[in-house]
Parts: sequence; structure tokens; C-alpha cells
Amino acid sequence: MAEPSRTHGTQAAPDARAVPEQAPNEASKEEAATAKVAELEERVTFLEDQWRRALADLDNVRKQMARDLERARTDERIRMASQWLPVIDNLDRALAHAQAEPTALVEGVRAIRDQAVAILGSLGFPRREARPGERFDPVRHEAVGTMPNADAPEGTVLDVVLPGYGDDERQLRPTGVVVATKSE
Repeated sequence: MAEPSRTHGTQAAPDARAVPEQAPNEASKEEAATAKVAELEERVTFLEDQWRRALADLDNVRKQMARDLERARTDERIRMASQWLPVIDNLDRALAHAQAEPTALVEGVRAIRDQAVAILGSLGFPRREARPGERFDPVRHEAVGTMPNADAPEGTVLDVVLPGYGDDERQLRPTGVVVATKSE
């Protein structure tokens, strides 16, 4: 190494061999860092593209599911409505024959009611009737009234006002009943 010059406090030029040894090392670190940054930027761009594609795919699936659900709802409404068409046709026939033979009207209306009950049963909602004397069950029955009765135990069904439809898991309507209370 050259010694510093003693004149005016200036130093002599550094050794030419020392500078090239440090510069390539620092330059290679800088090049490696720049390459790494470029690689990471490229990876971020790729991942952002994949993310946008995934969001677009998700949106398309959501829209397709909404269309499929609406189509299924429409198909189910059509299926349900078509099951009631014979009931309406039979009511029309019963009304047309009512003037000719009034007793036939009662038989026709009863047959139509049975047909409607069968449709509800086929849909998973069978008719359920309570019997007078059975214990009131708030899960299956709805108390539409109470009546004091000395002959029946308190909390038993005295009369059925409306039939219930459904089973233990799904009910359209509980059976409407009048319940016995203590007589005073």
C-alpha cells in the first residue's frame, strides 16, 4: 500500500488492486438482489393473475348456481301446479253435475278431497288426525280452544277442529284441537 502524502493532508491514490476486489463483490450482491427482486415481481404478477382468474371462476360458478337454482324452483312449481290440475278438473265436473243430481255433488266433493289429501301425502305431508280422548301433544296439536269437562281428564283432546298435515319432522300445520280443562 502506498503511504499517504504528508503535503496538504491529502492521501495518495488507493492501491488499484484493492478496488477491483471489492467492486465485483458489491456489484454481484447488487445484481443478485436486483435479479431476486425481478423474480419476486414476476411471481407476484403471476399470482395476481391466478387470483383474478380464480375470482372470475368463482363468480361464474355463483352465477351458474343461481341460474340452476331458479330453474329448479320453476320446475318444482310446474310439477306442483300440474298435480293440482286434476283436482280442479274434478271440481268443475262435480259442479257441472250438481244440478242434475245433488247427491252426486257430495260424493264428488268427497272424492276430490281424498284426491287432494293424497297429493299432500305424496309430497311428504300426510293427513294426521287426532282422536278425542288422546293426550294433548303440543308438538303435534294446536289448542284452538279449551272446554271444562268433568268426564275427560285434563289435557286430553275433546274435539278435532282442523286436521294436521305432516309428520314428526316436517309439518305444514299441526292438528287444531279443543282441549279438556278441569270443570269448576
